[in-house]
Amino acid sequence: MRISQLLDKGSIIANLKASDKKGVIDELAGVVSTTTKASTKEIATVLMEREQLGSTGIGGGIAIPHGKLDLVRSIIVGFGLSREGVEYESLDDKPVHIFFLLLTPENSTGGHLKVLAQISKLLKMDQFKKKLATAKSVDDIYDIIMEQDEDF
Repeated sequence: MRISQLLDKGSIIANLKASDKKGVIDELAGVVSTTTKASTKEIATVLMEREQLGSTGIGGGIAIPHGKLDLVRSIIVGFGLSREGVEYESLDDKPVHIFFLLLTPENSTGGHLKVLAQISKLLKMDQFKKKLATAKSVDDIYDIIMEQDEDF
């Protein structure tokens, strides 16, 4: 399963306004809620519950907030870019700039793990991360992800 098949251009934020973890999750939940029956609040609650188990800030300026929700019928990916960086309780205690959000149906264990693994592989590529970090618009971000996903 490719990220390009799961990411809707409308689920990308090119310039997150939030300055903290809760704000980022609320912003991202707002854009992905338009692609599901779940409300922004329901999505944000699931993501914050997951954060209480341990931060999804994996280090290197990256976070992958994720969760499962019964109102979600298929895997949903969202993306956010913070120019300033957000204190996110990351594993390396550094600010996060790149956010990939992942929502999956309650019963989707295999799909959830496959997409998490694919996002992680993409984000290990330094050139890909640099391109994302300097992208100017939603269209730029979308094109960068689509191009890298095709080459992957």
